[in-house]
This record gives sequence, structure tokens and C-alpha cells, in this order.
Amino acid sequence: MVPSPPVPSTAPTPLDPTVPEIFPPEEEKSLLEESNTEKANANKGFASGDYNSAIQGYEKALAVCPTYLEYDIAVLRSNIAACHLKLEEWKQAVESATHALDALDTLDPPVSTSGKDDSGVNGGEGKVEEIDDATEVRIAALARTGRSINDVHKLRTKALLRRAKARQQVGGWSSLQGALEDYQVLSKPPHQLSSLDQRAMQAALRELPPKLDEAKNTELADMMGKLKQLGNGILKPFGMSTDNFQFTKDEATGGYSMNFNQGGK
Repeated sequence: MVPSPPVPSTAPTPLDPTVPEIFPPEEEKSLLEESNTEKANANKGFASGDYNSAIQGYEKALAVCPTYLEYDIAVLRSNIAACHLKLEEWKQAVESATHALDALDTLDPPVSTSGKDDSGVNGGEGKVEEIDDATEVRIAALARTGRSINDVHKLRTKALLRRAKARQQVGGWSSLQGALEDYQVLSKPPHQLSSLDQRAMQAALRELPPKLDEAKNTELADMMGKLKQLGNGILKPFGMSTDNFQFTKDEATGGYSMNFNQGGK
């Protein structure tokens, strides 16, 4: 049975509702230790190939982990994504990896493209637009647990790789586009890949564009077929059909223009 989430100790409600309530140090330490114990047991399940059991263990660890320890939460979410990949549960892997990335985004805020970094929070990638109170609380918690923004970058690379691989397996226009975008992000700093992952990324960047075009054309043709069937049902009482309407594709934009043909059947 998954334990109920811990209840924060009584403390004044923050003026900013987005700022998470922080547990007293001893309680935070105890909860994190309990979470890490569950994670360690889940890691053993993963190593032995018992991926369903590992998922349950990681979920138990999530249940007791303080919600403001976003890095630890992201680790657990990313590990769950790894389990789903092993089980070939592609959609669940995408979902779990996305949750991990969302958690990391609270620690590593969006940056500008100015190429400068006055705060150092983003490791020189760019200047942080704004660090609000909620972000400060989470970054302070990150430091308390002995982690840094560099650790966040490394974990983001893992989660992006796992999501990209899962999206590639899901297939379809939208998922393949998402996989391509993930690999494109991974091809740029600060992401550092192993030689094996580097080769896999380069292969994906070569192979995905034609697969994406094929999936796009297939889905558009299927959609147009369904629209034509629907349109014929609507137009039939008026003695017309969709053949009365000619659609011409603009190769430059990918859009379509429509002309009415009275002689159509």
C-alpha cells in the first residue's frame, strides 16, 4: 500500500501561494531518508529486471518525498520512465519523462538568448529573466541536499533521451515531431552524451525527418478522406458532392486553396 503524502508542520501560510511550505530540517531529513530507502529498494528491482516492482517502489518513494525537492522527484520520475522503456510502454514512458522535465524546469528557469548570465544559476547558458520566491525556495532545497544546477543539467539530459526514445517508438506525426525536437535540444550545450547516445542521436536526426514527412502525409490523407466522407453526407441532399470542390496544395506553405467546380460529380 502506498503511504499517504506527508503533512507539513504547522507554519504561517506564505504570502505567495506559489511558494511551497518547507518542513523543519529534521522532518525533511527523515522524509528524504525514507524516500531514498524506497528508491534503493526499487533500484534493486530494476537491476534484477523486475520493472513493475521497481515502478511501485519509485511511486512509494514519491509518496513520501517532500514536494519541493524537485530534483529528487525528477530522479524518481525519470527512473519510472526508464522502467516503462524496458517494458516497452512507450506512452507511459513519455508521460513520466515529461513529469521529470517539468520538475527540473522549476529549478532551472527559462533563460534569455543574450549569452550572458549575471546570476550563474543557469551555468552560463544565458541570463535568467526572473528568479521568484518559489524558485529561490526550491534552489535552496537543491543546495541543502548537496546538488547543483550542473546535476540538474545532467538529469535533464537523461530524461530528454528517455522521452525522445519513447516518442520515436510511439510514432505518428505529433510524437515523431516531439522526438525530433528533443534530439535537436540534446545536440546543443550543455547536454553531454556518451559516445553510444551520441551516435543514436545523430542517427535519429538523419532518420526522423523523412519518417516525419511520411507520417504527416499519411495522417493528412486520412484526415482528408474522413472529411470527404463527412462532406459527401452533408452535400448529398443538395445534389452535390465534395467533387464539386477542388483543393490545390501550395507547396511553398503547405496550405490548401479551394475552388468550386459546378461540373463536378
